[in-house]
Amino acid sequence: MSTSRSAKRVMLLSIIIVSVVFLASPGASAEPVLDVAINGETRHFARDALLARPEVINVEIANDIAYDKAMRFRAIPLAVLLAGLTAPADSVIETVALDGFAAHLPLDLVTNTDPAKAVAWLAIEPEDARWPPLPGKAASAGPFYIVWTGALAATIRSEQWPYQVAKLEIQPSPAARWPALGVDPTLPAAHPVRAGKALYVTQCLPCHTINGAGSSTVGPDMNKPMNPTEYLTRDGLHALIRDPRSVRSWPGLLMPGFAADQMSDREIDLVIDYLAHMAARRSSQ
Repeated sequence: MSTSRSAKRVMLLSIIIVSVVFLASPGASAEPVLDVAINGETRHFARDALLARPEVINVEIANDIAYDKAMRFRAIPLAVLLAGLTAPADSVIETVALDGFAAHLPLDLVTNTDPAKAVAWLAIEPEDARWPPLPGKAASAGPFYIVWTGALAATIRSEQWPYQVAKLEIQPSPAARWPALGVDPTLPAAHPVRAGKALYVTQCLPCHTINGAGSSTVGPDMNKPMNPTEYLTRDGLHALIRDPRSVRSWPGLLMPGFAADQMSDREIDLVIDYLAHMAARRSSQ
């Protein structure tokens, strides 16, 4: 009996750590449940119950970001799951994945339902119709994956298509939540370093903290103990962001790199400008 109780405690701890709930029944596989934390309340959405909702439809994605091909999903508008949400206009929805990846989606993006813009959907992986493995990975994008449709879906950044999602939570904007992300306040509003910061928050912060700012620990901090601009050439860092395996490779390498349609050369340069700027601000954070 004591061994059984100990095993149950270990299982419960594991569930809490990944922030995802499993509902189990005798003889059945564990069922994933998405946690949505808004306004101090956490709502739990079980996979099968979600799939049974009338708002779920087939969604066609012509060029899916994660799979790099056309895909079809059973999905529900994300705005439906956020019904009743009240928050400051600059708030974000932080999406936490099973591996710790943490994207920050602007509130106005995820609550939009106008197809003339970009519409966010929660794609749900059915138990009896599993999605294929992600390219180069053993697992699929499930159990939950945020995808986009609408006239402006192509404007959604690659890191704003988070997959293997376990939890959604309303949070202050990254700038308000983590002042250590900030650049020199005397810089003009149109300074390129500010544009680099915005790109970093969207494309890099989901995996990398900087000055300890950020909630993900998938990748190393980009300013502590050293900034990559201090030990890599600019060309080498540019190549690393574009295609990490062109610079260095090892069995545990996770970073996929950014294709030209995800970040242009100019945008990579802006991120590097921001990193170089932050190297001089490490001691002040």
